[in-house]
Amino acid sequence: MKTADILTIGEHNIGLGKRVKLELPVASLYSDTNLYMPVEVIRARRPGPTLFISAAIHGDELNGIEIIRRLLLQKSFKLSKGTLIAVPVVNVYGLLNQSRYLPDRRDLNRSFPGSAKGSLAGRLAHMFLNEIVHKCDYGIDLHTGAIHRSNYPQVRANLADEETQMLARAFGVPVLLNSDLRDGSLRQIAAEEGTKILLYEAGQALRFDELSIRAGIKGIMNVMAELGMVPKRKKAKTEKIEPFVAYSSSWVRAHTSGMVRDMKKLGERVKKGEILAEICSPSGSFVEPLLAPRSGVIIGKQNIPLVQEGEAMYHVANFEAPGEVVEHIEQMNDALTEEGEMLDFE
Repeated sequence: MKTADILTIGEHNIGLGKRVKLELPVASLYSDTNLYMPVEVIRARRPGPTLFISAAIHGDELNGIEIIRRLLLQKSFKLSKGTLIAVPVVNVYGLLNQSRYLPDRRDLNRSFPGSAKGSLAGRLAHMFLNEIVHKCDYGIDLHTGAIHRSNYPQVRANLADEETQMLARAFGVPVLLNSDLRDGSLRQIAAEEGTKILLYEAGQALRFDELSIRAGIKGIMNVMAELGMVPKRKKAKTEKIEPFVAYSSSWVRAHTSGMVRDMKKLGERVKKGEILAEICSPSGSFVEPLLAPRSGVIIGKQNIPLVQEGEAMYHVANFEAPGEVVEHIEQMNDALTEEGEMLDFE
């Protein structure tokens, strides 16, 4: 366990029982403007696990920023033991430009481990990895779908690792997706140093989604409770959501170009051969159905009603019992929209 009486981040030394906000220098731009990464560190008096939560590795993914903001504003939020390092905006440059990427169109989540003398993406990756990630036992990285695409609340992780799967189940969303480690990704590099990471995907770029935000706050609290960092909450009236694990998923692509009329929504169960959407000519000369090639549950979809041939339209996770997954999705929806389910943030 990566616990120390004094935690050093940048030039800051943070002792047990302290809560501090700090800024890590990222870059000096040609406008003579300096960019800083905001960080908030909360340390209990008792040592314990060190967990980071991060958002906006892709600068246009906003849900995670709001999740961290609300989490830190909870009036009752207090750690029993351990350390929480919150980084609400990793890719500050991308956020300012409402863009997924850094200046040279580099994807930060494909730039790890980076280099102190590399591109801006490489330098940012190197700094975030060495100042934050390598000092943590665990991490929760918050993401959304890309521009014009939505993801249903889901956790992606290396579920072959027993402890990672335990934490993924504790998060409390209906769908867990076993996800291989991609070269250059934060999860891949962190795993080499023994930091176990959950990736929470929910909502779409440049938009807030209330269900996704509430599920994310609750999920982080559940993971911290599982690690003993906060007290476990009293059992809710609703049953605990037992997640389903998908070990495979695939995108259904358009077989022709045209305008789209969706027939299925996020979280819906689909059967093989069922119509997902109709693709129509703007002039009305044809209407082509898009069929589900296999059964499963829709965990991601394109939102813009225009499509080019070959474009990905629906992301379908494959389960042995998709009907039960849908029941648990409905259960989560009900739990997060019930009166009084909102956490006590301002």
